[in-house]
Amino acid sequence: MSYRRLAASAAVLAAGISFIPGTAQAADPAASGGAQGLTTPDLIPADAVEKTKFSSPAAESTRTAPAPTTGGGFATPQSTAPSTGAGTMAAEAAAADFQVGVDAYTMSAHGVALDVWVENLATNASVTIAWGDGATTNASYDGSGQPVSSEHTYAELGTYTVKVTVTDSGTGTAVTNEVQLTTEGSDYTPYGPTRLLDTRNGTGAPKAKIAKYTSAKVKIAGNGGIPAGVTAVVLNVTVTNTTSGGHVTAYADGDDRPTTSNVNFAPGQTVPNLVIVPVGANGYVNLYNGGWESVDLIADVTGYFTQSASSGYTPLAPERFVDTRNGTGTAQGQVAGYGSFNVQIAGKGKVPASGVKAVALNVTVTNPKSDGHLTVYPSGQSAPTASNVNFTAGQTIANSVIVPVGPDGKIVVRNGGWNPADVIVDVVGYYSPASQGAYLPFQPERLLDTRDDATWGEGPLGGRGYIYLPLAAGEPGITGFVLNSTVTNTKDNGYLAVSPDPNTIDAYIDDTATWPTAPTSSTLNWTVGKTVPNLVQASTGSNGIVDFWNQSDGNVDLIVDVFGMYQDN
Repeated sequence: MSYRRLAASAAVLAAGISFIPGTAQAADPAASGGAQGLTTPDLIPADAVEKTKFSSPAAESTRTAPAPTTGGGFATPQSTAPSTGAGTMAAEAAAADFQVGVDAYTMSAHGVALDVWVENLATNASVTIAWGDGATTNASYDGSGQPVSSEHTYAELGTYTVKVTVTDSGTGTAVTNEVQLTTEGSDYTPYGPTRLLDTRNGTGAPKAKIAKYTSAKVKIAGNGGIPAGVTAVVLNVTVTNTTSGGHVTAYADGDDRPTTSNVNFAPGQTVPNLVIVPVGANGYVNLYNGGWESVDLIADVTGYFTQSASSGYTPLAPERFVDTRNGTGTAQGQVAGYGSFNVQIAGKGKVPASGVKAVALNVTVTNPKSDGHLTVYPSGQSAPTASNVNFTAGQTIANSVIVPVGPDGKIVVRNGGWNPADVIVDVVGYYSPASQGAYLPFQPERLLDTRDDATWGEGPLGGRGYIYLPLAAGEPGITGFVLNSTVTNTKDNGYLAVSPDPNTIDAYIDDTATWPTAPTSSTLNWTVGKTVPNLVQASTGSNGIVDFWNQSDGNVDLIVDVFGMYQDN
């Protein structure tokens, strides 16, 4: 299975062909009014997700002789060799000496493929595969030496022992072999929020700024209650005390540092961003300071992923749960300094009433009367020292948040500033044991950069226009992607909105796609001239296409990096 953009017509399917409102046709490069297109047909590389192989060689197989033919037992096995003297004995000995090898491959988050190899048996045989979860598959071997192949999808992630039994149809001799495999996907476990790193006071690292072009090494596996074997971790990474511009890149310790970025900052800024980052085999992640001067870094953990059954992810089209400016979901009016309010999550909108362990949000602060921060945490516990959104007086800024849900189905939002501020909360998905979406992290890759003439060549994204990325068109089972979106060279105040596209990829190919309704939720907000990043947990909707809207009247440059995806098969 490959994970790539549909390449049916690379000339037509430039990712994000632009439409001028009202015309519903591909637009020529323009200064404003629509999106243009990528020149590469492949958005997600075919080898983005590594497939794991598990093997048990034929030498590991064991033979079981047929039962004796006495009394009411089953009939004596018949050899295919002539029934005379030594010929019969030789044939039965050969049949008894055959062996079985097993190769298993992960094919998707929950799915595996199996090849059964039968050696030294030129006659027909029956094959029984017990998958280790109570399911069984029966197949036949034709004596050709070619493998017997089968596929299976596990309802729950985990490690399973698959037992294969091959029974010679002529002699009744059975040979078995087993292979232990682990499904490729990862489920989510909420944790915290808990501070793992703060270079300002020596939490998790020496008390010192991170020098330019060096990394802070953050222990994940084995830190507190986080177990070994963690595949990825959710961190809120904050950069502060900056004296120059730059960026922070999060990546697994032991891997090559990618060219992507997670947090972008300017001199004097304090900037947070949520990251979902693979964890190295040694249990650590690196936070690389790509700035020209040293910076302080803070990292708060809110959960982790493991290859065992826990909570899967269900993405949703963004839905507004709270807006203090008009009284949506809470009392109308700004949240007082050091004040807080509860948000009902379970049973609201498209979130189920029970079983929800954590919720994915986009939280925006606007009209703040002083500097400060927001902290989002589960109800029923005290406010942690972690922060989710940092802001300055008068600033509008958003950040992605993944937070555990309290036992009463609620979360708490606290204004850590001295003075009042307005707060907006959009729900983009939830984690629950009933959700099948398992996470597949892969090496970060840049999908789109409108500044890059080599792959884009059409200039900035125009005001009120959108770019569509057919990330999962034609790929069943992929429900969402973890992306980082960044806007830069902004010519007007505005915000970026990300939502699933209602059009099919065929409609874009046939020039019959209609102009989608622009979403009202915001993923990130900016002012003129600012560079702003934010993590996006983007639903692919029913058509596998994700739209990025420039909700301003001026041009912006858009950068999109991909870090992983959710898959339910």
